[in-house]
Amino acid sequence: MKREIIKTDAAPAAIGPYSQAVTADNLVFISGQLGIDPATGEMPESVADQTKLALNNLDAILTAAGSSAADVVKTTVLLADMGDFALVNELYGNYFPSPYPARACFAVKTLPKNGKVEIECVAIRR
Repeated sequence: MKREIIKTDAAPAAIGPYSQAVTADNLVFISGQLGIDPATGEMPESVADQTKLALNNLDAILTAAGSSAADVVKTTVLLADMGDFALVNELYGNYFPSPYPARACFAVKTLPKNGKVEIECVAIRR
């Protein structure tokens, strides 16, 4: 099994001892992405802006790995407040093309950097 570490400056650097993404043969495993602006390192206040940035960060890493949103087969969405589910769901639905990937969504007590949303995914590498 061929394993490769994926890293791109178009998404925020990992904030701990992990990689932005790892490939294993034709699968891409992308670490959870917060709504951090990779250019500034800042995180906006609104959950909508954080969600858009998290999805943009996923997209940058997918592109670096030779994949795309259309190749995503599974996501996990972590929310600091389940009250944000409908808004995040709407933005998520606008990002991923149909047929949508499988997904789990959880409310958690706290996210890194006090983020409001974090999204990870598994995709096929073309």
